[in-house]
Amino acid sequence: MTFSIQTAKTAALALLIGAGAILQGTGAEARDMQKTVVAGGCFWCVESDFESVSGVSEVVSGYAGGTTTNPTYKTLKGTGHYEVVEITYDADVVSYAQLLHAFFRSVDPTDAGGQFCDRGDVYRTAIFVSNPAEEAVARAALATAQRDLGQTIVTPILPAATFHQAEGYHQNYYRGTDRVITRGGVKTQADAYKFYREGCGRDTRVKQLWGSAAPFASH
Repeated sequence: MTFSIQTAKTAALALLIGAGAILQGTGAEARDMQKTVVAGGCFWCVESDFESVSGVSEVVSGYAGGTTTNPTYKTLKGTGHYEVVEITYDADVVSYAQLLHAFFRSVDPTDAGGQFCDRGDVYRTAIFVSNPAEEAVARAALATAQRDLGQTIVTPILPAATFHQAEGYHQNYYRGTDRVITRGGVKTQADAYKFYREGCGRDTRVKQLWGSAAPFASH
């Protein structure tokens, strides 16, 4: 009987240790992973910017906010959709407020007609919120950005909309190795992205607006 009790105790202890190991092994799943969707003009640029943020695990380019159910890059015009990114982040590492603080300072939130050289509704800025708590944080971030900038911010805060993932060739375009034809000749996607970003004047305008507060303008 003594042997049986000891065996049972040993087995129970092994189960506890095993459970602890399982919990440790799934620590990533226990983190406070959240998603948010923002529109900041060219989604290649926004994806590039926010994938450099500590605590952000993934940024996916896509479309949201419009009237069509299956938007594509070639059919966006006139649909009301924005070019957006869906940001997945660990809220224990970077907060929603911190992401929005960086977002406002990575765009021209005074421009209602597009962003930089990209004109039209597709390239407008916007923040999509999923609940009242997110809306409160977004409105506070907007108010702070407007105070810091000293200009009227026109970026709308909108109810969450269906996120449609963009075509595969748009994902991680800023570091792609496929070769494409550009106005500057045949380049890799990564080089074409750099050529576009510089030519579009994104960083120049952001620095003009935000100065040293611009978190990504040195890219």
